[in-house]
Amino acid sequence: METRSDIGVIFDCDGTLLDSMGMWHSLDDRIAERAGVQLTQADRDYFTQATLRECGDYIHERYGFGASGAAVEQLIAGEIMHWYADEVVLKPGAASFVRGLAEAGVPMAVASSTPAAFLREGLNNAGLAPYMRAIVSVEDVRSSKREPLVYDTARAALGTERAVTWGVEDAAYALRTLRAAGYRTMSVFDNDIAGTPEQLKETSDLFVASFTELTAERFLAIAYAGQDKTHA
Repeated sequence: METRSDIGVIFDCDGTLLDSMGMWHSLDDRIAERAGVQLTQADRDYFTQATLRECGDYIHERYGFGASGAAVEQLIAGEIMHWYADEVVLKPGAASFVRGLAEAGVPMAVASSTPAAFLREGLNNAGLAPYMRAIVSVEDVRSSKREPLVYDTARAALGTERAVTWGVEDAAYALRTLRAAGYRTMSVFDNDIAGTPEQLKETSDLFVASFTELTAERFLAIAYAGQDKTHA
């Protein structure tokens, strides 16, 4: 089918397309069990903002676990890769939504904060990678989702302008970045840590609790109608 170049869609991955946030949130406990330690709340708070390398160094230095910080980092990476390679789970309705957009000829991409190796492994095993013109990690652009660069890089593969490109996210802070940069925004609820329904509605043009609530056909009708604020 002919590609429609007058609209583009950029998806987040974890918590939006892949039902992976439970894995990420339980990772601290799995590593603590391997290390034989009890993590404090301060430890957990640190991990939420740290890179894998920083987490490895932290656990090694604080608890004396592993031969080195790099060794602990590899252990953590192995736990994560196992999930993306063998246990990856799609969010309900995500596959049919993506396929529906593909059938309508809409160009799509992924922009994610997930490290590149995990991101591509997960999307390949979930069967979504073939639908994407680009799969971009913040690692690839050395930025974060507090800046629009990762979205702009994905959008370059779509050939669309910001004003007609939709960013689909579960995180309120990322939606704020998209909106400030002039993108259209759609939010999909995952958990209150990423964003409560109220926060997501405030930062998006279109909110759904799940992809099961919205068909690709209905989304396109909203997108092409140019509605300013819609809650499906």
